[in-house]
Amino acid sequence: MSDEDMKALQKDVRKKKRIATECASEVHDLVEDGLWTDYENLPALAQKTYEACLAWKEAETKLAAAEG
Repeated sequence: MSDEDMKALQKDVRKKKRIATECASEVHDLVEDGLWTDYENLPALAQKTYEACLAWKEAETKLAAAEG
């Protein structure tokens, strides 16, 4: 695998981790600030966060395989 390919995989992992972190932050904010008024948004937000975490883990697994 070329250096460019490795850098692209690393960049993808960082991007997907950032997205998962942002989703987790949204869950935190909802729970902290608006649980009693916005609780109906929690299932969709939790699903979005779960999917973002799965995408990050998949990208990280691809990177580990390429490195290893």
